Amino acid sequence: MKKILFITTGGTIASAPGKEGLAPAQSGEDLLQAVPGLARLCHIDIRPLLNMDSSNMQPENWVTIAEAAFLALDNYDGVVIAHGTDTMAYTAAALSFMLQKIKKPVILTGSQIPMGEAGSDAPGNIYDAFCVACDSIPGVYVVFGGKVIRGCRASKIHTRDFQAFASINCSEVARVKAGQITYRQRPTQLAAGSPSLNTSLCPQVALLKLIPGTRPELLTAIKDLGYRGLVIEAFGLGGVPFQGRNLLPGLEELVTAGLAVAITSQCLWGEADLSVYEVGRKALKTGVIPAYDMATEALVAKLMWALGQGDDLEEVTRIMLTNYAGEIGLPG
Repeated sequence: MKKILFITTGGTIASAPGKEGLAPAQSGEDLLQAVPGLARLCHIDIRPLLNMDSSNMQPENWVTIAEAAFLALDNYDGVVIAHGTDTMAYTAAALSFMLQKIKKPVILTGSQIPMGEAGSDAPGNIYDAFCVACDSIPGVYVVFGGKVIRGCRASKIHTRDFQAFASINCSEVARVKAGQITYRQRPTQLAAGSPSLNTSLCPQVALLKLIPGTRPELLTAIKDLGYRGLVIEAFGLGGVPFQGRNLLPGLEELVTAGLAVAITSQCLWGEADLSVYEVGRKALKTGVIPAYDMATEALVAKLMWALGQGDDLEEVTRIMLTNYAGEIGLPG
């Protein structure tokens, strides 16, 4: 029988009504007792790690989760992490980079309705997550609503629907229903070598979504606030305005000052290809990093991780344009 560690961090799945609304209150034991059949599936140990609404999740908490998961992989066949949905995709992406070359599954799941409430999706998601954790696939995944998604490709796309997550610019890994897993293509380890833990992060990364009329002074303010990295959600294929309120001098200022600036698209699907339009090519000449088809959550987490490895912009760019966990599809 497989041995799985269940790490709890709070979230909707563990929430109960309080004086000021729903808040995490249920234990790991409470969650497992509400899911029939788990005892026949695997042996489960519980580790309560955090107890928070995931909107309060910080990069430092990612490190805590990564360390606990990595340590567990020596003694367990897999790890299931109960996590709030609101920032689950960020945590899953961060774990995808910090847990290097792992040979066992680390699964994140949660729910849109707390465990124990009528019609909750929690029991099904928990059961599915343990089924996948028992199936020995390497890597970090989100299991939610019957979908198995690479952790570095997940994005929350709905506030309430049980199909809350999508796999961005990449096929789902599998579907799971009633304990049956149907793979599109069974995942294999992307890189050879021994598993390693690299939790060096730089949280000083900002995210800016462009709108018509974005003022160039915002870019200067980001530099003055001490940020070391910036993700810009630009228009379409990666367009940045250079007429009217011209943002290009601001981009040059940031890059010259040593900030890593990555450009992605505001569109949920499709890649950022800065080579197509003038508004992209001019931006590319300032020294920004094209994000291609990375999900925004993965891009933010990866930039924090890349900057955690050092200050050299050339090396940061190399890291950003290297595929570590299936997070990026490079042209050519």
